[in-house]
Amino acid sequence: MDDEKNWFRRLAPADGAGHRLVCFPHAGGAASYFLPVARALAPEVDVIGVQYPGRQDRRHEPGIGDIGELADLIHEFMRTWTPGPLTLFGHSMGAVIAYEVARRLRRDGPGGPLHLFASGRRAPHLQRGEMVHLRDDAGIAAEVRALGGTESLLLEDPEVLAMILPALRSDYRAVETYRFVADGPPPCPITVLTGDRDPHTTVDEAREWAGHSRDPFDLKVFPGGHFFLSSNATEVLALLSDHVAATGSSRVTGSRVE
Repeated sequence: MDDEKNWFRRLAPADGAGHRLVCFPHAGGAASYFLPVARALAPEVDVIGVQYPGRQDRRHEPGIGDIGELADLIHEFMRTWTPGPLTLFGHSMGAVIAYEVARRLRRDGPGGPLHLFASGRRAPHLQRGEMVHLRDDAGIAAEVRALGGTESLLLEDPEVLAMILPALRSDYRAVETYRFVADGPPPCPITVLTGDRDPHTTVDEAREWAGHSRDPFDLKVFPGGHFFLSSNATEVLALLSDHVAATGSSRVTGSRVE
C-alpha cells in the first residue's frame, strides 16, 4: 500500500498549526527520530516525519537506493498539499533528499514561503568517493557504530542488525551515488547546521551550501560530531522556534495526512 500515510507521519498532530515542518531522517533513520522535535514544537508547528521504505513498519518493503527516485515519490504527495508556510529539515542523507524535494516544489511554482534546514551534510555538489554501501555487513555496521547515534546501539542485537542492514545498505547506496545536476536557480533560503567535529562534513564543506541557497543563507556550527543534534537539542529547537516566529504563520488546514 503506497499511499500518503505510508510516507508521512504526523508525530504530534497539531490541527490548525500555522506552520508545517517536514523532517527527513538520516541513513538508517526513521520518522520517529524527530518525535522529540514534534512534541517540543506542537501545537504551533505541525511536524511531519518522512518514513522511507525498508524500516520499522515498512521493513518488508525494499529500500530505494536512489535519491532522485525518493525525492520524486515524496514530492508527488507534497505537491498536492494545501499551500502554507513550509519548512524542510533534513539530517545527513535526509538533507540531500529534502534539498531535491525543495527543488521539485519550487519548479511547481515560484510562490509560497519555503525554507530548508540542511543538517550534517556537505553541499550537494561536493563528492568524497565514499563506498560504504559496497562493504560487507560487518563493514556497514562498523561505519554506523563509528558515527554514533541511535542506530549504533541497535546494532548490538543480532536480530535487529539483520532487520536494519538492508535499509542501511540501500540508504548508503542512495546518498553515495547521488550526483548533483544543476537545474535552475536555488529553490529557497537555506540554514545549514553542522558539528565542528563531523568526520563527514567540514565547516568549509557545509559553508558551500551557500551556492545552493537563495538569500538569506545562514550557517550554524555546533560542538559535536555527526549526530551533534542530540547533544545540542535545546539550541536546535530554539533555532527552529525562532525561525517559525520570524516567518509568521497562517492557518494550515492539513496535508491529508491523518
